[in-house]
Amino acid sequence: MSSVTTTPRGDRRVSPVFLGIAAVMAVSGYAVWKGFSDNAAFAVFLFVVSAWVVSLCLHEYAHARTALHSGDITIGAKGYLTLNPLKYTHALLSIVLPVVFVILGGIGLPGGAVYIERDRVRGRWRHSLISAAGPLTNALFALVCAMPFWLFGLGGVPLAFRQALAFLVFLQVSATLLNLVPVPGLDGYGVIEPWLSHRIRRQIAPFAPFGLIAVFVVLYQGTVNNAFFDLIYAILGHLGVDQNSIYCGQDLFRFWSTQDPRCSVAAFFGP
Repeated sequence: MSSVTTTPRGDRRVSPVFLGIAAVMAVSGYAVWKGFSDNAAFAVFLFVVSAWVVSLCLHEYAHARTALHSGDITIGAKGYLTLNPLKYTHALLSIVLPVVFVILGGIGLPGGAVYIERDRVRGRWRHSLISAAGPLTNALFALVCAMPFWLFGLGGVPLAFRQALAFLVFLQVSATLLNLVPVPGLDGYGVIEPWLSHRIRRQIAPFAPFGLIAVFVVLYQGTVNNAFFDLIYAILGHLGVDQNSIYCGQDLFRFWSTQDPRCSVAAFFGP
């Protein structure tokens, strides 16, 4: 007999907040594609930020939905199935901080703040799958965004949209890889944690709040930093996303800065 995982219909209704964010993504993306915006860079900024927030919401939803079907039937009552980022335990950590990191550093910072009652989940594989669901969602989002590069080709795709999409794929791939690092506080550790002894988990637990900080300290080291970005670009290369498009996408994204003339889209957005 399967466990009961039903939740009230209201707990599963998609939030107007999420629909609003998705609408901004669609409208700004259309503006970038058609060249309707007088400020191409600002349209790219809105498109990338809103798409990034949508991916963060889907990341948390994947954790919650997997937990629901793994035994935690309290997920619905917490509002996690509505895709509303305001329902997360730490909205600052899950949404605001990753967006700020994209703006300042141009890298996909993993978010994360859905509280799962792990004692309701039985089986180590289920615990691991709950943790893996989030980064796997980012990986899937990256594949979908990269489809014009590796499946359909780029014929007819406006330059600005191509560059914005390349930068967005870069963010998704970097977030996936960062989140899969097996360090406390990240999903990668959540995948292996159920397979560790109770003694080891107890010893590691105090370091969990500092896991992400430690990762960035290590990434700041030249050799590790180069290896990390080489891996990202190697993956993107297999998806058909070139580094020039990524660079120009980030250049456009930073609408407050002077645009690199090598990334000019004046021909597309001209009269």
